[in-house]
Amino acid sequence: QVQLVESGGGLVQAGGSLRLSCAASGRTFSMSAMGWFRQAPGKEYEFISVITWRGGNTYYADSVKGRFTISRDNAKNTVYLQMNDLKPEDTALYYCAEAETVSSLLALRTRGRYDYWGQGTQVTVSS
Repeated sequence: QVQLVESGGGLVQAGGSLRLSCAASGRTFSMSAMGWFRQAPGKEYEFISVITWRGGNTYYADSVKGRFTISRDNAKNTVYLQMNDLKPEDTALYYCAEAETVSSLLALRTRGRYDYWGQGTQVTVSS
């Protein structure tokens, strides 16, 4: 099993920045990729970004491309999501998720491809 704990959420004004962290523990040797999703009230889960542990390959949703940056620290088993130029529509509960197999980065846009999920961290962007 892999345990994921997100942190770094909070309240920020539009145009501001936040950095989310997702720390993994447990059977971390089996991890292949880590993704970030978000869910706003009354809406479906939305894929944000994904990074592979070995090669550091990344993929972003169009809605965050150029504003968000995903990175990883293999030694700490931690993935980060740097969020800049935040907008009110970025308000959501943000989740990290871990995938143990990777067929393609495009496939990892789908929630069902992930094996473990964190509890989420709230991001609220005021206008």
